[in-house]
Amino acid sequence: MRYALAVLLGVLCSVSSVAAQVNIGIGLPSVSIGINLPSFPELVVVPDYPVYYAPRGDVNLFFYDGLYWAYQGDNWYASSWYNGPWRVVGPERVPAFILRVPVRYYRHPPASWAGWRSNAPPRWGERWGHGWEQRRRGWDQWDRRAAHAPAPLPVYQRQYSGNRYPQVDQQQALQREKYRYQPRDPVVRQHEQRQGAQPQPGERKQQANQRSSPPPPPQQSAPAVSRSHPLQGGGEGVQQGGPAVQRQKQQPQPAVIQDEQQAPRSQGPQERPQGKGHSKADTQQQQRPEQGQGQEKVQGQEKVQGQEREKGQGRNK
Repeated sequence: MRYALAVLLGVLCSVSSVAAQVNIGIGLPSVSIGINLPSFPELVVVPDYPVYYAPRGDVNLFFYDGLYWAYQGDNWYASSWYNGPWRVVGPERVPAFILRVPVRYYRHPPASWAGWRSNAPPRWGERWGHGWEQRRRGWDQWDRRAAHAPAPLPVYQRQYSGNRYPQVDQQQALQREKYRYQPRDPVVRQHEQRQGAQPQPGERKQQANQRSSPPPPPQQSAPAVSRSHPLQGGGEGVQQGGPAVQRQKQQPQPAVIQDEQQAPRSQGPQERPQGKGHSKADTQQQQRPEQGQGQEKVQGQEKVQGQEREKGQGRNK
């Protein structure tokens, strides 16, 4: 009985110790990897490599091309800040220079690495299989004589520790403002693009609410019949509707065309003023017959008077 209680107590103690190691409060969509760095770590350049490593502590932490890389629990993780949040990185997407770091710079190597050469990189082909080794062929071969300068460290993160450690959305804003380095490794650039494409915590809540909310009812289409509503102040009616409006607008067009065709006929009265310029000659021609008729009347009267005179003279004789 005492032995069983002792075993149970030992199991509970081991579980509590593991929980204490894993409790680091990493937010979604990242994971907890058992690393808790209360302050900005000390980072030293690996000789002849463009990679930094953390010499102090029991953590396999590296910095390469603008990102932190951690090897924990036989998996790789990446983050733009020293204490996460961390994202899982598959074996196919781990940068080659991270894989080339010698075993001696892993402060907490797995037990399965015992007996491996300390000045050589880990045997990733044994860990991830022959298929991975075929797809990543040449990962351990490069020109060692070429100089590869390491990326500058984001030292601005030293002032953010403990309770001042920022949230995910604040981290990205500070990173864009205070760290202008652009990755050169294509694999690292892909990680940066994926991180920038991830929605913020507020955007995630909004997307979740949109998914949970029922879809809006379908909108009823407006009736095809158009109606004209008189405007205030005696204005013209506003027609509403789609094709019906075009039909109503097209119907009066033939009448307009007829009016335009009949318009020259109705211009007869307007031609009369144009004849005013020639009316003097016409009036003179009209006046000439009238003058002739007047002369004929006068001559007729003179003849009558002459005849009367002749009759009077005859009577006197």
